[in-house]
Amino acid sequence: MKLELLDYTIIFGFFALVLFIGIYVSKKSGQNSTEYFLSGRSMPWWLLGLSMVATTFSTDTPNLVTDLVRSNGVSGNWGWWCFLLTGMLTVFVYAKLWRKSNVKTDLEFYELRYGGKAASFLRKFRAIYLGVLFNVITMASVTLAAIKIGGVMLGLEPWVTVVSAGLITVVFSALGGFKGVVYSDFFLFFMAMAGAIGAAYYLVNLPEVGGLQAVLENENVKDKLGILPDFSDKKALITALIIPLAVQWWSSWYPGGEPGGGGYIAQRMLAAKNENHAIGATFFFNIMHYALRPWPWILVALASLVVYPDIASIHEAFPNVTEDKLGHDLAYSAMMTKLPTGLLGVVLASLVAAYMSTISTQLNWGSSYIVYDFYKQQINPEATEKQMVNVGRISTVLLMVLSAFLALALQDAMGVFNLLLSFGAGTGLIFILRWFWWRINAWSEITAMFSSGILAVLLETTPLRGYLFSPETGIFPEWADLPFIMLVTTIIWLTATFVTQPESKEVLRNFYLKIQPGGPGWAKIVDEAKEDNVEIVKTNEKWGVPSGIKAMLSGVVLIYSIMFATGYWIYGEYQLAIVLTIVVALSAFVLLKVWQGMKNVF
Repeated sequence: MKLELLDYTIIFGFFALVLFIGIYVSKKSGQNSTEYFLSGRSMPWWLLGLSMVATTFSTDTPNLVTDLVRSNGVSGNWGWWCFLLTGMLTVFVYAKLWRKSNVKTDLEFYELRYGGKAASFLRKFRAIYLGVLFNVITMASVTLAAIKIGGVMLGLEPWVTVVSAGLITVVFSALGGFKGVVYSDFFLFFMAMAGAIGAAYYLVNLPEVGGLQAVLENENVKDKLGILPDFSDKKALITALIIPLAVQWWSSWYPGGEPGGGGYIAQRMLAAKNENHAIGATFFFNIMHYALRPWPWILVALASLVVYPDIASIHEAFPNVTEDKLGHDLAYSAMMTKLPTGLLGVVLASLVAAYMSTISTQLNWGSSYIVYDFYKQQINPEATEKQMVNVGRISTVLLMVLSAFLALALQDAMGVFNLLLSFGAGTGLIFILRWFWWRINAWSEITAMFSSGILAVLLETTPLRGYLFSPETGIFPEWADLPFIMLVTTIIWLTATFVTQPESKEVLRNFYLKIQPGGPGWAKIVDEAKEDNVEIVKTNEKWGVPSGIKAMLSGVVLIYSIMFATGYWIYGEYQLAIVLTIVVALSAFVLLKVWQGMKNVF
């Protein structure tokens, strides 16, 4: 594959635009830490929503989707499609609560909701645990995808890709801060979307592929098309659909799909102009993220099965790729090599855009944890605004360096995805309930965090997995490791909750007074406050969570219906597509009615 002048012009023109944005906003972003990490809390919903979508484009996402489709069929995507339930719960219940909290990071929430040394430890420890460890692993996965793309499409050595891709990203991220990230995401989104759709259309119509109908009828593709798994295959049904929809979405902490909101999603909600803009941003993100964006990648993955039916055929076509980087996820990059001049430049620029958007967000989000939740809390409580901005810029560079080194050691995106799910298994229910149940305390979160992490490591590094999850022992099915971690972790943190002291009355009352969460889970605290002649209830409005759950379910039906309908229109199954399109219209109508009834709640 050879890049022509037009391709280089498109790619370097894109680089110049992003760098210009970073330099242009650098002066204002450097004024203070709130500007640098939250853009002064002045962002509109549509810009934040586009930024969330652009961030989750990433270079590893099409690779992951390709791996899932080639390994398990289209239905394999339920491993991440299930997080729509989390997303909709965040939209209609938690977005408003986060914006009310007025914290600068979601970790600052710990010292709002909990008290004492345990809350302080939790905040500082998770600043490193999430801001550095998890963040570096996530960025390394994204950089690994860039390495594979650079190796297959451009013949670049891994270190060359890491240095060239990371350098520009870290420069504009360090200079522009959050505002630079969000402004550039606006352009990155359209570039990434154009590249994904253009590539899918061209590659499906390659002579060796034969067009969409030929793809759908190909022997390598026929058994991969189901949007739902085969209901007659019990194992596939349980692992691909039942566990994700029944357990995984609420039990696991995963970057971008945190139960109750969190991470860079929370950062954008906190940067919104007001509560309604926070809700609008997250709703727009979920529609684009789940309903529309996956299908171009899915089509390329299906077409790749025609051209490269197995890993051996990929290796044969690209012998220079090292053994440790081979996998089904490489098929996406392999297909990109077949693009013509011009479109190749657009697609490469779109992949660069996806990489830069994700990495810049992770860098700014991670450094916000380091600055607010570790440096200012542990190192320099009297830090000036200028010092915090400078530490933010230094930590941005260090996070990039750490992730680059780790990326050189990783092998595939699927492994990282599963690792992150395992580390967060069993913790999600706490993030959902801590707003609405007074009894949860800092020790609930500490024990959940450590138990899930330790169990994940034990299952990966000791014979415990082989003993618990092997057909010979019959203790657990081989697919039950994630539910096992979730169950054990939940038992541990619930036990810790009831054997440790609850948070003090002062902490709980101050939290209720500020957030007004309402509901039966706070009845004891409200009643005790009344007995002590302390007024903590500001309003007599109806509790909004039941309406929020109704809106969540309507939104889930709406977005899944759009996703299914889009797929069946593409497959040419028009009767199903028409029925689902009608369901889209009906669920949109129901959601609108429910939302109108929610205006005076909370």
